Amino acid sequence: MSDALPYPSSVGHALADDAVLTTVARALAELRRGALVLLRSGDKAALVQSAEAAREGGLMALRRLSAGEPVLLLTARRATALGLPTTGQEVVALKLLDRSLERVLELADPTTTNARPLARPERGEAPQRLAQAAIDLAKLARLLPAALLVPLPAARAEAAAADGDLLSVTVEAVAEYRYAGARSLAEVAVARVPLAGAEETEVHAFRPGDGGIEHLAIVIGHPDPALPVLTRLHSECFTGDLLGSLRCDCGDQLRGAIEAIAQAGSGVLLYLAQEGRGIGLVNKLRAYALQDRGADTAEANLQLGFDADERIYLPAAEMLRRLGVRRVRLLTNNPEKVAGLERCGLKVVERVPHAFPANEHNRPYLAAKAKRFGHLF
Repeated sequence: MSDALPYPSSVGHALADDAVLTTVARALAELRRGALVLLRSGDKAALVQSAEAAREGGLMALRRLSAGEPVLLLTARRATALGLPTTGQEVVALKLLDRSLERVLELADPTTTNARPLARPERGEAPQRLAQAAIDLAKLARLLPAALLVPLPAARAEAAAADGDLLSVTVEAVAEYRYAGARSLAEVAVARVPLAGAEETEVHAFRPGDGGIEHLAIVIGHPDPALPVLTRLHSECFTGDLLGSLRCDCGDQLRGAIEAIAQAGSGVLLYLAQEGRGIGLVNKLRAYALQDRGADTAEANLQLGFDADERIYLPAAEMLRRLGVRRVRLLTNNPEKVAGLERCGLKVVERVPHAFPANEHNRPYLAAKAKRFGHLF
């Protein structure tokens, strides 16, 4: 996932960002509750519903409002996992031979138990820009990357938008949403929080402009922004950080980073709301279920229809800028974190290794991180 978009914070972005954040955040809430959203791209439009959150009433409304049959959108990765041809498209549209909600979810979710033979759906038609934006909305809503879509004629789309019952959002707003969220981050709280082994610690909370989940900057000691600051980017991991899961090394990395920064005298640990490499906790649990069936950590995300890593580093870069940090010594084994921060204008003067002993439960996970993601242990 590239961070290479117009990024530097400026007053000129503020009004546009506010509109993007408002409309897309509302669209995400609508999809999560199973409602319909009107998606628009120039003179083209479509009704969209999340495949995971679809309900019978919503499916009936989709057919009634469009006077047509919806197609099921899946990512090319999910279609490949189903043995379906993709013909080079990133999003595949399928006609549903069996239109039941149960069948929709079976096609969308590889963790469902499906005793029936998988009937090969027929290829359907959907404008690619609308199809891609529909999948992106599902991802942003932390739902499975699958959606039901029905293209609408221009006149019907205008009537639906004017009616006011359906929320209308553009593909351009969907594409810009995460970047607008990073630009809009505002520090909303700061407090002294003495930690075991790092008593001189402050926690700064940064909230995006749509009121979404906060990212945290854990500032240990008194970093000198004139010097390269020892920094760790840590994606939240409920299972590892809080429960002490042995499936990953996240808990070790979190506590080890606090210890390493404290020993160095000062530094910053960014605790980023990017669970499961950006796919969310529920989808991470689904990925675990696939790993138990033999997939590695990258393959599991791909089978679900996600990229192997959905994270972006703009929020981290913006938080560091707000803290006055421009140059860092980065605690990481992941070269992509180095590249991601530098794409955002931060200077990484040194990569500081950050590895911990494996256990019998996370040894395959660590091996996959090295083989599939290029982590350096």
